[in-house]
Amino acid sequence: MGALQSLHGQPEYIDLAEKTGFSYEQIGILHKRFNQLSHNGETLRRDHFDEIPDLACNPIRAQIVEAFFDKRNFHHNGKGTADEIGFEEFLVVMSHFRPPSLHMTEEQRENVRREKLRFLFNMHDTDNDGTINLEEYRHVVEELLSRSGALERETAKGIADAAMLEVASISMGKMEPDEFYEGITFEHFLKLLDGFEIESKMSVRFLNMDTTTLCK
Repeated sequence: MGALQSLHGQPEYIDLAEKTGFSYEQIGILHKRFNQLSHNGETLRRDHFDEIPDLACNPIRAQIVEAFFDKRNFHHNGKGTADEIGFEEFLVVMSHFRPPSLHMTEEQRENVRREKLRFLFNMHDTDNDGTINLEEYRHVVEELLSRSGALERETAKGIADAAMLEVASISMGKMEPDEFYEGITFEHFLKLLDGFEIESKMSVRFLNMDTTTLCK
């Protein structure tokens, strides 16, 4: 999508505001961030995210960056990954971090919560098969623990395996010794995080945001 020239009077801004829930002011701020990262180009590549210092230190940096190129996060029925993204795709992904409005109905708030959890689920379902399996879950735990220096990799694997078995018992109930747990489905994921306050935790302060805190 081409560069957007102004905050008002542009059909693109009206459409994006309706699609993402952002105000014109927030869209303008994010457009400036997009231009900074893309060096005023029309698309972003993965290597552009290397210019966000705080993101480089994040233990799940790869998953965060990949989320911006995951087509599931652009459209409900999207599949596969993109090599480059335009401003609209960037904005749609960023909308998953939008704080809930104080004026939302309970139904709207629940929809926002579900969308945020779907985004979080997609970020961990790295092979796009609809489940978070042991290998994917183990990788996230290893990254979080071993990079922080808290534990050795083998210990991290043991913790991931034990945690996954606990998740299986919670989501599936008692399992027989010969049963194989394929992984966490999105519906199981919703049950596991029932009561977890995701709406404000997974948000970004747009008016004072800079490129070093974009994905922190």
